[in-house]
Amino acid sequence: MGITCLKAKLAPSRKLSPKLKKLKRQLKKAKNNQGNGLPLTNEDQRLAEHIQEMTSEKNRNNVTRTQAYLAFYQKYPEIRWAFLGHIVSRNGGWNMTDLRGDLLSRLLTTKQQAQFFDFLERGNWLIFHDVYPQMLLYEESIKRQTNMFYLLPRFGVSTFMSVIWNEFLKSRDQYMLAIALVINEQNYLEQRVIQNDHYQETVLETMNFKIQELFSLNQILMPYQKQSEIKVIGQSINQFSSVHERIMLGKRLYELLFDGDVYERIFTWACRHPHTGSRRDYWSSIFHDINESVPGEPFVRRTKNCQLRPGAKRIYSPRLTQAWADVDHHEAEVGDWFDDWRVLYYLQKNDVDVDGEVYEDYCQTLEKIELAIIAKETFVSRA
Repeated sequence: MGITCLKAKLAPSRKLSPKLKKLKRQLKKAKNNQGNGLPLTNEDQRLAEHIQEMTSEKNRNNVTRTQAYLAFYQKYPEIRWAFLGHIVSRNGGWNMTDLRGDLLSRLLTTKQQAQFFDFLERGNWLIFHDVYPQMLLYEESIKRQTNMFYLLPRFGVSTFMSVIWNEFLKSRDQYMLAIALVINEQNYLEQRVIQNDHYQETVLETMNFKIQELFSLNQILMPYQKQSEIKVIGQSINQFSSVHERIMLGKRLYELLFDGDVYERIFTWACRHPHTGSRRDYWSSIFHDINESVPGEPFVRRTKNCQLRPGAKRIYSPRLTQAWADVDHHEAEVGDWFDDWRVLYYLQKNDVDVDGEVYEDYCQTLEKIELAIIAKETFVSRA
């Protein structure tokens, strides 16, 4: 679904606020003035090259990206998307290592595992490639006490975000900026990954991806500690190919993370548990980054209600660096996704409470996968 297909989804439930009307005018003006920027000075060019180098350094793999988001948020907590991005990127890493863990590796071929990883890694890489220079320009603006966002076009950043960042420097509206970044990143991915013919053929249209959605494997989990117990809240998405649904998921995750009553606990947990890509990071009672299984032994059910069965071995969940080598990516595709000001309606707050109860769904997901593995191995043994 391209951005032009969003119009039906964006039918306004109420009129634009005065602030959003102002943004609408600014966006139209900026769109008309595209390509009219001044040439860069030598100092600007050096700064741009430095930012590019820093972005490439931190964009090596999911672990380095995820850590970079958190480190930036710790310095600039007003940029709330950085922490939301950290949480979502953690989940991306867990999804990547699941492909080589005890469960999905029994359902997917080696080729399918690599195709799924390529899909997840490309999206994770692209988002960081687009958003990290934006954050570094914000840092430079703070340090120099002057607006440096005129450099955004140098990094291929959308006109939409140029307007939003300039407005943020004046209004300091943290919600507006965070949701705008959600809108931007999901639209940035749309043509480059979701609508890309290669990923459509190898991942999104495959039966295995349909099964993945059926099993609710697209859950975003936010772990935190309550007394001695690890809890999770989160959300599930079952229409990953819909840019509208992904944006609405981002809005719900923002509300859970920042408007709920467990933000401090989630933040504390994230700071105390460096991201490795292994699900052991949050549930060491169920997952282990050392494979305790004997190669070739028949699979037996391990869990019930997110608890190990008596005598069961923990589920192997490798660290990212154990599971996958770093990828040498080709250059990001060029082009500005922004062509419809109606995306501004996403900046209006929702009037519904978000239910973050995802624990039972996740437990059922584990059990469904285990049953699917047993069914597959039983079928193969009888064939």
